[in-house]
Amino acid sequence: MKNNFEEYVSRKNTASYKWDAMYNEKPDVSDKTLPLSVADMEFRSPSTLYEKLAEHISSGPIFGYTGQTKEFLQSVINWNKRRHDWDIKEEWIVNTAGVVNAISAAISAFSNENDGAIVFKPVYFPFITSIEKLNRKVVNVPLLNENNYYYIDFDKFEEEAKKSENKLLILCSPHNPVGRVWTKEELEKIAKIALENDLIVISDEIWYDLISKDKKHIVLSTISPEIAEKTVICTAPSKTFNVAGMGFSNIIIQNESLREKFVEHASKMGITHVNLLGYKACEILYNYCEEWLDEAIDVIESNQKFTKQFFDEKFPAIKANQPEGTYLMWIDFRALNKSREELEKLLVDAEIFVTKGHIFGEEGEGYERFNVALPKKNLEYMLENLLKQL
Repeated sequence: MKNNFEEYVSRKNTASYKWDAMYNEKPDVSDKTLPLSVADMEFRSPSTLYEKLAEHISSGPIFGYTGQTKEFLQSVINWNKRRHDWDIKEEWIVNTAGVVNAISAAISAFSNENDGAIVFKPVYFPFITSIEKLNRKVVNVPLLNENNYYYIDFDKFEEEAKKSENKLLILCSPHNPVGRVWTKEELEKIAKIALENDLIVISDEIWYDLISKDKKHIVLSTISPEIAEKTVICTAPSKTFNVAGMGFSNIIIQNESLREKFVEHASKMGITHVNLLGYKACEILYNYCEEWLDEAIDVIESNQKFTKQFFDEKFPAIKANQPEGTYLMWIDFRALNKSREELEKLLVDAEIFVTKGHIFGEEGEGYERFNVALPKKNLEYMLENLLKQL
């Protein structure tokens, strides 16, 4: 392995959200403890990014208002063809300051106040806050849970899709927090129901590059030409290469009228002006850093398997799932029969700082989301600490 994924990188006093939150909660936390909460990695980004971005800055460019270059656009086109067998065109690519902002713009563009937006809970909580802040209604179709493996309730989805007041489906693909990579058959069912009921689909595919080696991510727009005309695909290099702080995303919209309406609302919200270094970083990452990603996926998958095996063997009452994508794990603590406050205290006492499951919806009560994109030696130390508290 050419890249070092076992290096400990302290982010203390660097304004890292999750590190600051950890030290605020427990100032005397061990130096071996890393936060397992916010979804960025405890790995350095590819060294090639640092080198080529430094070269670009050293060349003395003027940091004025900047848009898409041909080189940037081609890097996005090539990446999606190479990694996802998806043919896209330059004009489909719209850049925004982050995917969550883009989801809000799409909700604003394709629905009116009091319209319903369908989600599959437990789900990434900014979906819910975005819907509510725009005075739309959250329409929950809870995922079906069989032994910590989740399925879509298509009967319930179709029932809600048929209601004329429900205009949108906000899909998380791959799914955060449960780690599902939807199959072709599942996506075909989603597309069929959406098309039959004239739903616009906002598909958050920000995790689409972080897939287990035995699974395949399928971009929703590739299911059929018809669904491609009704879909907004949200992507970014941020999760893929650990550059979330760039605040940069590639929103891909095939349908011209949808794209124009999206851009109109995104412009009103002030999110179409993006950092000029985001363009260059994305271009560098997509052109030169694929090997780093493949190695990172191996490390993440190894950490996920290690975590599941740890609980299975040492404390089987706690159920850890085996994700198909993302670097997250959705862990079921319900067998401990602890209140929300008691479980939180147990974890903090063990120096385990995670994202609380209940914020993903009532279906997440008793669960915790672990981010395992960190050096394995630290992960092992922390799990052993937790075991001592149980």
